[in-house]
Amino acid sequence: MIRRTHTIYVTLDPFLSPHGAVLHRFDQFLAGLQEQQFPCVWVTGLTRAQLDEPRRRLGHNDPFLGESGCGVYLPQDYFHLKGSNTMRLGRFTCIPVAKPQPAAADALEELAADLEVTVVSLRSLSPRELCQNTGLRGREAEQIRMRDFDELFFFAGAAEPDVVKFVAEATVRGLTVQNLGAFWSLSCGADYAKCIRELGGLYDRALRHHALRIGIVADSTGAHSGTSDLKRALTASCDRTLILNERQPAGRGVGRTESDEDEQAFEGSDSAMAGVNVRSGIRARNEFRLHSPDLWNSLLETILERR
Repeated sequence: MIRRTHTIYVTLDPFLSPHGAVLHRFDQFLAGLQEQQFPCVWVTGLTRAQLDEPRRRLGHNDPFLGESGCGVYLPQDYFHLKGSNTMRLGRFTCIPVAKPQPAAADALEELAADLEVTVVSLRSLSPRELCQNTGLRGREAEQIRMRDFDELFFFAGAAEPDVVKFVAEATVRGLTVQNLGAFWSLSCGADYAKCIRELGGLYDRALRHHALRIGIVADSTGAHSGTSDLKRALTASCDRTLILNERQPAGRGVGRTESDEDEQAFEGSDSAMAGVNVRSGIRARNEFRLHSPDLWNSLLETILERR
């Protein structure tokens, strides 16, 4: 039985290499959450095909938010209660937030033609071209384009103004375009915040009380714009969001958090500077250094403080 006093929403992609190797000792954190019996919801741009092997290897049996916020994937019989709008996808019951394919593929083709901007979808590449563009081997490369909702693509020779115009027009048409770094994603309605609300509502209904939603996002230096969008979605939808920075967060030592008493002292001051200190204190307590040897222990301690 899972003690769902907390539900942890963690951005998975920074902790898996393109070939599926675990980075930053992420498996230690998963083991700690398992020991506490807290569900860990993976938030990812990967497909269910790409996640099959990592889920088996890491023993992950909780839901995940797949394809950059396109849908909530529930393992079979995870909840007795389900949302009214569900669909079966392989071994998962999915709550779709975006429209299923081929909606995204058709929308991408139409948008590119209307704007006369050349884009190349991964779906259109030959197996050899796919391997060359992704840097993945044959089976791994094929899994990246086995998508239920969104369409991955890249711009071919488009200037920056063309890209800006493309994204703006997509927004006008109700499409979601996300910069995933090496590629772009286009979907008909992906929304991380809506995914979290849908899944969080199921946890609350099953428990008959509110399960705290803790978001964890790795905010690496030089991150693409999709990271900022994801961080905003987690902040808006979770009760608390913890940020993992590549650099040392300002105003704190490694593995150390500001105490509640310090925050209360700041809040009790009438000076304008105290207000700055309150925000700084909250920010410091919610930020951790990604490369700290005590990262996962410190993170678990912070989560447990709010039990």
